[in-house]
This record gives sequence, structure tokens and C-alpha cells, in this order.
Amino acid sequence: MSGPSSWRRAATVILAAGWTHSSSAGFRLLLLQRAQNQRFMPGAHVFPGGVLDAADSSPDWMRLFAPRHTPPRFGLGPEPPRQPSFPGLSHGDADPAALPDDVALRICAIRETFEEAGVLLLRPRDSAPASQEPSLALSPPAGLAEWRSRVRSDPRCFLQLCAHLDCTPDIWALHDWGGWLTPYWRSTRRFDTTFLLCCLRDTPRVEPDLAEVVGYKWLSPSEATECFLSKEIWLAPPQFYEVRRLEEFASLPALNRFCLDRPLEVAEKWLPIVFLTSDGAIHLLPGDELYVKDSDFLEKNMSTDKKTEEIIKEGKVVNRIVIYSSHVYEIYMTLPSKNEHVYPRNYIMNKSHTAHL
Repeated sequence: MSGPSSWRRAATVILAAGWTHSSSAGFRLLLLQRAQNQRFMPGAHVFPGGVLDAADSSPDWMRLFAPRHTPPRFGLGPEPPRQPSFPGLSHGDADPAALPDDVALRICAIRETFEEAGVLLLRPRDSAPASQEPSLALSPPAGLAEWRSRVRSDPRCFLQLCAHLDCTPDIWALHDWGGWLTPYWRSTRRFDTTFLLCCLRDTPRVEPDLAEVVGYKWLSPSEATECFLSKEIWLAPPQFYEVRRLEEFASLPALNRFCLDRPLEVAEKWLPIVFLTSDGAIHLLPGDELYVKDSDFLEKNMSTDKKTEEIIKEGKVVNRIVIYSSHVYEIYMTLPSKNEHVYPRNYIMNKSHTAHL
């Protein structure tokens, strides 16, 4: 690899929607299929989202939120505690006139969800304060395709669309979920991505843009896992980990309540460290006994001559994703799940690729 990576800030939103087609209280996740011509994760199924644009943090948004919602945080609640960054990772100085990061990242995720999927996470400017119930997406307006084209060409047009509809981005429906930083691997395209979660009462209409996104699926966490194992879809390791994490919630109300009750300081952003073995790779995550938070690992992997199985057997305190191939992942977890944070359970495959939970 020549030269250091370039880091770009991004936001993604996990849309968890009630499922009226079943008598169960479960929920479905929106997974968008990226086009094969995309440079980053071609063909993958991902949560909606994209790169933060200067327009997302523009102070011009203040006029749209006024007078009901006042800056700097427009009623989002207390500012989340600033978490220590990974050593050596920097994004430069922020514009003092810009919106706070967590507001701008929510606007980014909402804008990208509209661009990619045609879903509008907006609410009327004169609507009552956000309830604690799952939200609803706005019905698509007339001229949707023209507006999407304009916003894709110039993100500043998203503010114009919101003003035209007399709506604000529904930043209150998006909850801090965590975040992932692209590990050192084969590409210099690396992202510092904030993960947000939005609970919707039912599934909105989805219209892929047929440029960046060519298809979509609404899948429960267990269905997403099965589709991944059967090679119907491909998930990158962070998406697989989060899908398995979401499997721990039996219903949409339980997930929504968890998001509302969760302390802000629990939403952590993780940089996996890639540990290359003689026959595979392990993504080490914070809390794992082998995880070392050192600036060297921004641009370097760990490696060993041992086989993956040997490393697994030696582990006592673990939080890791083991990668055998593009469709065979395992999760090893011994960290205790507390009320404030939910980890996925161990997910171990047998030789026939049948999951044992």
C-alpha cells in the first residue's frame, strides 16, 4: 500500500420497520444492493447512507428548524460525550458556524436515504414534538424523480426540498447506535462511519436510484443471515455483526425502547484490527484480549503463522469476527452484555455451514 489512507466521514441509518405481512411482532431491516460498478463494496447489501457533505452541516438549516426548534441541537437532548479518537486519526478543525456533528450526521443519513432509496425521513415543520413511538416516513411527493436528481447533483438541494415540502429532517427519530471505521486492508478508501438506528411503524415504499443502488430487500435479522449464508446477498463484516446484534431483539417495540433508554455514552465507534492467520483473517474488536489501540494499526495488520483454529482455541476474552471466506463468518464473544449495551451471541458454523446459536 502506498501512502496513508484518506479518511472520509460518513453516516448510515439502520431502518427497522414493523412487518404487517406477518402475525409475529418481529421487524425487517432495509438492505440496499450496491451496483457492481461501485468502487467501494460493489454488489454488497448495505444499510442506507453515504459520505458527509458540507451542505449537511450548513448553518442555513437553522432557518428551516426555526421557530419551533432552536440551535444548536434543535431539541435532540444533551450533547453526547466526546469519545477519545483512535490514536493518530484526525479530521481537522470544524467550522465554528457549522451544525453540531451529531445533527449534521443525521441530516447526512436522511439525505442519503432519500437519494439511494427514495425514502423521506421527514416530518412537517409545525408537527408536535417527537413521540416515543416508532416514526413514519413521509409519503413521496410529486416530482420525486426530479428532486432526487437535483439532490444527487447538489446536496444543497436537499434543504430546498425540505423547505418546498415545509418539513424538517426527522433527526429526532434517529438514535445513536455506534459506528465503524474501515480497517486497514486492500483499499485506501476508508470511512469513519456513524451508525444510527430508526424504528418505523411500517415499511415505506422503496425506489432504488438504479445508479448507486440496484435493488433492495426487507429482511429480518435471521432472514438476512440465511440469505448471506446461501450467497443470495453479501454482507461486509460490520453489517453482519450488526445484523447478529439486532437478532437479540424480539420485537420492534423492544428495539425502540432500548434505543430510547440507552445512555449516550454507550454508543461506541470501533476500528477493527485485521489479524491475518496462515489460513484466514480475524477482525479484532475492542474488548478482545488481542486488541491493541495503537496508531500503528491505522496502516498495518497483525499477522501470525498460526492457523485460525489455534488462535480461536487460545482466546479467553474475545470480541471478534472470524472470516474464512466471503460467505463464511463466525462471531466469538465473551464480553458480558449489560442493559446499556447488547452484543451478539457467539455465531459458529459447522462444516455444512449450518448455524449453531
